[in-house]
Amino acid sequence: MASRLNPYLSFTGDARQAMEYYQQVFGGTLTLRTFGEFGAPDTAIADQIMHGMLETDLGFTLMGADTPPGLAYTAGDNITVSLSGDDAELRGYWEKLSDGGTVSVPLEKQMWGDEYGACVDRFGIPWMVNIGQPPGRP
Repeated sequence: MASRLNPYLSFTGDARQAMEYYQQVFGGTLTLRTFGEFGAPDTAIADQIMHGMLETDLGFTLMGADTPPGLAYTAGDNITVSLSGDDAELRGYWEKLSDGGTVSVPLEKQMWGDEYGACVDRFGIPWMVNIGQPPGRP
């Protein structure tokens, strides 16, 4: 997969409705994955969205998810810049973006199999970096 840079929106329990609305606005293919699918099947958030992605025919990508309990949510500040792909350059971007910033999730392998990290850079901009495994690599 080629690397992409796109907005990532946070919601408080209505990510499914919001992402379906954006699909009506922009068209395209919508993929929604719940917390229940990723190891939290018997929790109050099992049916909430852990990761949603809308990819349009014009090449727009919009991602979003519900904010799990215990994480901060502030309306108006609920957008993060996402870098994702299987490109080795993403690791270098992570190092530069996190340098002098605040790391909330270290870049490491996650339950979905990719490496993921989250930080706020030195200018106060929140970033997420997700490095997928290239085809053929475990």
